[in-house]
Amino acid sequence: MKRIGRYLLGTQGRGIVNIKKGLECYVDADFAGGWAKADADNPDNVLSRTGFVIFYAGCPIVWASRMQTEISLSTAESEYIACSTEMRDVLSLTYLMQEITKIFPIENIKPKMYCTVYEDNESCISMATKRKFSPRTKHIAIKYHHFRKHVNKTIMVNSIDTKEQTADILTKPVEQGSFEYLSKKLSGW
Repeated sequence: MKRIGRYLLGTQGRGIVNIKKGLECYVDADFAGGWAKADADNPDNVLSRTGFVIFYAGCPIVWASRMQTEISLSTAESEYIACSTEMRDVLSLTYLMQEITKIFPIENIKPKMYCTVYEDNESCISMATKRKFSPRTKHIAIKYHHFRKHVNKTIMVNSIDTKEQTADILTKPVEQGSFEYLSKKLSGW
């Protein structure tokens, strides 16, 4: 008990910072991050890694870092698959928040939930927001386009600088200065 008391006393300035914001999501991918020249014949080495963090009111509520199940042919495709994967969680959360506001009168919540998604790859943003296919993207499976009907309605996909991409910490090793900055941005301390 004394140890817990000392810990709480020493860390009373730390915790999750609650800032009044809505639902926000940061998503990133590391294209073929496990590839190594020494083991180039192993197909598992070319799988990309998806990382995302979903914030509500400035607090992280869902985060994940996992390998993608399919081999991506480009960085843009890897980012688009990551965006599609995290959109499943975002859409579920927006539906849940809409249901909660119908049952419980929660203050400071709009009747319709909106989510801002931050992506650092312009090609991915273009694929997510435009309804046309280009010759380089027509091979992407329809299963990754499930969220496009929500874009610019309940979900806004915005560009973010790679240095500000909070999900970058979940996809690959980053420099110590970058790690400290992103972990502070993630947890508030």
